[in-house]
Amino acid sequence: MSRGKPKGPASEGPERVQKLLARAGYGSRRACEELITEGRVTIDGESVTELGVRADLAVQHVEVDGRRLQTESLVYYLLNKPKQVVCTSSDPQQRRTVLDLIHGERRRVFAVGPLDIDSKGAVILTNDGRFSNLLTHPRYGVEKTYTVRVRGIMAAEPLLRLRKGVWLSEGRTLPARVWIIKKRKNETEL
Repeated sequence: MSRGKPKGPASEGPERVQKLLARAGYGSRRACEELITEGRVTIDGESVTELGVRADLAVQHVEVDGRRLQTESLVYYLLNKPKQVVCTSSDPQQRRTVLDLIHGERRRVFAVGPLDIDSKGAVILTNDGRFSNLLTHPRYGVEKTYTVRVRGIMAAEPLLRLRKGVWLSEGRTLPARVWIIKKRKNETEL
């Protein structure tokens, strides 16, 4: 039996303590930051009250209120999201969420690159923040492919605008590679 570095989430090297706490189920990162600033977290018996401190669970003992931190195993779901289901953990309007479709899952999972309520298709759910960041952050250049149906016949000008990038509330999108797949009487598939 090899006695090398353990595998799994605890062997990824030092991470910010609030991130470790969030992954272990102590709440959002903001809530975990409060645990730290309130002095309820220790690393190897030393109280931690400053944000930004890092710990490596493979070699260090992290405790919250005297209880040793146990990280969850990483989990990945590929879910076929139906329409009228929201990609959020909880919804103030009491609509059905993607988490309602994962029965018996106790780990804190979230949608990667969520689809809107009127969309259906593949959505990844995970508790792996690094994986999510690799898929969604523009610097990694991971392309996404969508099939879209729009009402009416799509004219050339909107296609050109999509190909140049459009302005959204978050900023300008990257240029899209878009083409017409099918034209129907009252609908265009892109």
